[in-house]
Amino acid sequence: MESIKELYKIGHGPSSSHTMGPKNAAIRFVKEYPNAQSFRVTLYGSLAATGKGHLTDKVIGEVFALHQKQLELIWEPQTFLPPHPNGLVFEAIDSSGVIIKKWTTYSIGGGDLSDTGKREPKAEKYSQSTMAQILQWCRENGTTFWEYVTIHDDPDILDYLAEIWKVMKGAVKRGLESEGVIPGGLKLPRKAASFHIKAKGFQGTMQRRSIAFSYALAVAEENASGGLIVTAPTCGSCGVLPGVMYLNQKHYEFSDKQIIRALATAGLIGNIVKTNASISGAEVGCQGEIGTACAMASAAAVQLFGGSVAQIEYAASMGMEHFLGLTCDPINGLVQIPCIERNAFAAGRAIDANMYALLSDGYHLVSFDTVVEAMKRTGHDLPRLYKETAEGGLAKIFQN
Repeated sequence: MESIKELYKIGHGPSSSHTMGPKNAAIRFVKEYPNAQSFRVTLYGSLAATGKGHLTDKVIGEVFALHQKQLELIWEPQTFLPPHPNGLVFEAIDSSGVIIKKWTTYSIGGGDLSDTGKREPKAEKYSQSTMAQILQWCRENGTTFWEYVTIHDDPDILDYLAEIWKVMKGAVKRGLESEGVIPGGLKLPRKAASFHIKAKGFQGTMQRRSIAFSYALAVAEENASGGLIVTAPTCGSCGVLPGVMYLNQKHYEFSDKQIIRALATAGLIGNIVKTNASISGAEVGCQGEIGTACAMASAAAVQLFGGSVAQIEYAASMGMEHFLGLTCDPINGLVQIPCIERNAFAAGRAIDANMYALLSDGYHLVSFDTVVEAMKRTGHDLPRLYKETAEGGLAKIFQN
């Protein structure tokens, strides 16, 4: 497996696959052909179907405008290139109208690009790639998951995670202070600030749960508004992990150091899913995004509260298992409905998984690896209209 730095990426929303990935591709292509007179970009499949709602055209246009280049953008929502649903074709054109270079690539989730449509590890940091292998290693060496990460990943991984946590906290704080309508056309009002105020009127577990909702909503609303967030593992699911971690720090006084170690464990969980299945909603539906985010937050929370590696693995299993089959059907192609609410509910589910796992001895029948494989197969079996095309489910019914 590659470094968890490739999972946690700092950037602007609303989508890692539809915003961050295409923007990175455009930057790369225009720099390689600075003498081209104009450019043509064709978006295929899911990128074309929900690209406008995800600001794909906006971020690509900004890149070429910055370099003062003419751009023609073509949309092909009904054409899916075989390797991956998020296909892009870039063409550099000279003054005579001749195509200098044609480049086909795919935005495969998490802001990553691949010319084959397959996720290809950049630099192997971990010799183990399944939960079973990692559990065995930790037991043989007497370590927990965060220690495993520090031993195998880059030497500066904890420093990197410190920056990640800083950005996550910033997104929560900005989201709680922001009000008004989220851009995009649905006229959806921000709710995090009002949720946070109302939650203070409650007591005990009801208050903590309500405040967790507000924290997750704060980050998800920042993402939907194009704010600075961290992919965890994606933009669309970026509110779950910081929502749960911020709650635990504020209400249980966990230090930044403890949170950063928990983020290492969460990153490891996300990395296992990314390596063995997918975190792309366009490939496996929202279960790959929100399900993975919940598994990451569940595992991180159990570690904070002193759980064993077995209990951490159990929590991650539950976090993913109860989102199996979740479709990706954003209304109007926007990362707003049902996406924002799902961040809040997944944060609540992570809190449940934490409690449930800590009450147990960690023993359970269905392993995390099994759940990940089930998610992968379920995602491949889902009809295309339920995988980030805005052609099925809520998106279709709402339009009618």
